[in-house]
Amino acid sequence: MPIIESTYKPPFQFKNGFIATIYSGLFRRIKNLEQKRERIATRDNDFLDLDWSYSERKSDAVIILLHGLEGHAQRPYVTGAAKLFNQNGVDAVCVNFRGCSGEGNRFYYSYHSGATNDLDDVVKHCIEEKGYSKLYIKGISLGGNITLKYLGEGRVVPNEIKAAIAISVPVHLNGSAIELHKLKNKAFAIRFKKHLVDKLKLKLKQFPDQITEEKINSIKTLRDFDEVYTSLAHGFKNASAYYEKSSSLQFLKNIKVPTLLINALNDSFLSPECFPVKEAKQNENLYLEMPKHGGHVGFIQKNNVYYNEKRALTFVKKLT
Repeated sequence: MPIIESTYKPPFQFKNGFIATIYSGLFRRIKNLEQKRERIATRDNDFLDLDWSYSERKSDAVIILLHGLEGHAQRPYVTGAAKLFNQNGVDAVCVNFRGCSGEGNRFYYSYHSGATNDLDDVVKHCIEEKGYSKLYIKGISLGGNITLKYLGEGRVVPNEIKAAIAISVPVHLNGSAIELHKLKNKAFAIRFKKHLVDKLKLKLKQFPDQITEEKINSIKTLRDFDEVYTSLAHGFKNASAYYEKSSSLQFLKNIKVPTLLINALNDSFLSPECFPVKEAKQNENLYLEMPKHGGHVGFIQKNNVYYNEKRALTFVKKLT
């Protein structure tokens, strides 16, 4: 599809991508959203914790919301979308990836940027167990990469999935990894690495035959973490192979569901490859919007409803 010209104009103080990212990640709050937790089994006998919220009237539509790296289903960028969709007649299920709901998962492996089977299990649960006839998927950052890969990697996508939205997505994982290791993102990289290593230390207690304290201590960067844990635990040869096989960029050409991708041009996490202009122009189902501002998931607007959330709602309403 033609590239969408963005209408996003942030408040003056949030034109800086770094400030928008920091504010949205640390200071935004969503109030008055009641969620109900459900635990479901995965196909490999692990579990996922799903946090549900509902519209006032019974709905046949649900939005599946996927968080980013080391996030969870109570992060404001997830609950903000859930609240807005609930207010507009759509139920919402906020997915906690494995190990992200406050309880470790059962296996040494957990989740990663290209792991789509858990999303597939949630989709089937919404259709077969909950009876929804209209499904929307919205993924943020890592969750956006999973969304795009899920839609384009070759599986039979259920007809009930009517639209998808992906926000601030590192569609080229190696390029994004390079950006995250630059000085401009040092604070973010340190924070991500600390959370990931802390979880891996818990895995050491649970699986002492699969990881050692020496290996954990060798992790100095995010890429080291992917070399030591992410790649090997999930069946990849190394971090490079993990990035190559899990990047959604290569699958965009196959997407057949109307999909909106919003990546801000001042998102410091994204490399040039993460703005897939050619792929969007060649696929009538892929809508690419590249606002000048917004940072990483920082599309701030008045009244605490973010631009990307409004765009997601508008996008699905036009299709249904």
